[in-house]
Amino acid sequence: MKKVLWLSFLVIVFGGCVNKHGLSLKYYSDCNEYYDVQGYYHKDCGDDDFVTYKEIKKTTKKAVDNILEIKPKPKGNVW
Repeated sequence: MKKVLWLSFLVIVFGGCVNKHGLSLKYYSDCNEYYDVQGYYHKDCGDDDFVTYKEIKKTTKKAVDNILEIKPKPKGNVW
């Protein structure tokens, strides 16, 4: 219960710093956009996020599985 309250508090406090990648200190991510010699477009965004949505999804899935006591299925031949 404390974790849920703590997470809710963080979402409220850092609500303005949520961008398309996750939670960050900046509202917009600084990205370096350029074309290389062959004309291909590149976009390099820095890793300035505290938490990304991929990490949130993975952690939430683990938490739900633990609450519902879902065990991973055995891999390979179980006989």
